Amino acid sequence: MAQKPLRLLACGDVEGKFDVLFNRVRAIQKKSGNFDLLLCVGNFFGSTPDAEWEEYKTGIKKGRKGIFTGSSGLQIVYLSGTESLNEPVPGYSFSPKDVSSLRTMLCSTSQFKGVDILLTSPWPKYVGNFGNSSGEVDTKKCGSALVSSLATDLKPRYHFAALEKTYYERLPYRNHVVLQENAQHATRFIALANVGNPEKKKYLYAFSIVPMKLMDAAELVKQPPDVTENPYRKSGKEASTGKQIPAPEEEQACQFFFDLNEKQGRKRSSTGRDSKSSPHPKQPRKPPQPPGPCWFCLASPEVEKHLVVNIGTHCYLALAKGGLSDDHVLILPIGHYQSVVELSAEVVEEVEKYKVTLRRFFKSRGKRCVLFERNYKSHHLQLQVIPVPLSFCTTDDIKDAFITQAEQQQIELLEIPEHSDIKQIAQPGAAYFYVELDKGEKLFHRIKKNFPLQFGREVLASEAILNIPDRSDWRQCQVSKEEEEMLARRFRKDFEPFDFTLDD
Repeated sequence: MAQKPLRLLACGDVEGKFDVLFNRVRAIQKKSGNFDLLLCVGNFFGSTPDAEWEEYKTGIKKGRKGIFTGSSGLQIVYLSGTESLNEPVPGYSFSPKDVSSLRTMLCSTSQFKGVDILLTSPWPKYVGNFGNSSGEVDTKKCGSALVSSLATDLKPRYHFAALEKTYYERLPYRNHVVLQENAQHATRFIALANVGNPEKKKYLYAFSIVPMKLMDAAELVKQPPDVTENPYRKSGKEASTGKQIPAPEEEQACQFFFDLNEKQGRKRSSTGRDSKSSPHPKQPRKPPQPPGPCWFCLASPEVEKHLVVNIGTHCYLALAKGGLSDDHVLILPIGHYQSVVELSAEVVEEVEKYKVTLRRFFKSRGKRCVLFERNYKSHHLQLQVIPVPLSFCTTDDIKDAFITQAEQQQIELLEIPEHSDIKQIAQPGAAYFYVELDKGEKLFHRIKKNFPLQFGREVLASEAILNIPDRSDWRQCQVSKEEEEMLARRFRKDFEPFDFTLDD
């Protein structure tokens, strides 16, 4: 017989408004039936003077952390107050020692899989990484790094926080590294607003949960369709160790401005920031430099600038030379990066902007787009973007074509989760082939020895998709420079209404 789920309510900052809260809870229970627990996070008492509360504020009584296990087996971990790195730690704050103590109590056994619920007052820092927008809250600056560290280790199924006076339900994130670790349950982070707020932001959250200890293992690790990467982990090799992301250094934008009408182009770099605290200002972090001439570094004289159709802060768009179609474009980093795996956070963000914008652009023209990257026998990242008319085939047809041709050539092409991050699957320097379809499906192949250089083009040029098999080799598709210039001018004009760089 299946275990009956517990019905819980979680609440944000009460701030002493007990009547407002309890009247609301009574109304909900009258309409929806009784709940088993009411959990509160954030500022509970507010500024209301209370002798009993004063004992906690002054440190006479302490309630910084704890573990509650109900008769049902539900396990709730709480960390009270705000982060403090000072000694002595105020009674209403928590310290690194408190976090370490909880970690030791829970994670010391090999059987530990995670906890059901984690309650904290502050948000975890970086919780917005890889996720949906957190609104006005900047999660790279706001929140507690100690809470991020604790959430990484405790792997709660639900994590509630408050204090920011807003509601934010993040997309669920995974607690394992795809293709490197066994599947684990996902975590849902929910931040709640303050009780009775005039903007009517959500401050109560109702949910049902079966304690982890009573769940079937296969059911527990089922991944939601919208699951993302873990926001607190670094990419690449360090992801498998579960290391917490440190405060990232912001890369100084190195914006190049080109006059596309001139043969050589003119470029200037944006100025860096000055440091008042040091006689030697810190230089902006630069991307790796190419070992020799590079056809794709925008500052290089080797670049065929007449093919460039749009320039952002960190990336640019160019028509593909010998493209599969007249609107086949490349997303390329301005600086020298070999693959998506090696991109800095700022460049990744702009790559994603270009992806979204190009999907909108092609959709307006009755097309869907397929993206692929081949990090093999190439020195500069080229993210190929090929539009396919909607009338030609479906997304499933495109996926089937890639999988079928891969099987025929004995290429192991794996489907990876929709919101997975390529940086957590491939190591920097590793060879791979990667496809991204318009609905988010992703296919990945780890290249171990040899790989057909034209594989991506061959699949898309096949009868199953574009039906132009004679264009599978770009060298057979080149046109004159005059025609390339004409195609580039046309693309720039058509793309201009969608150009996000004009908003900056």
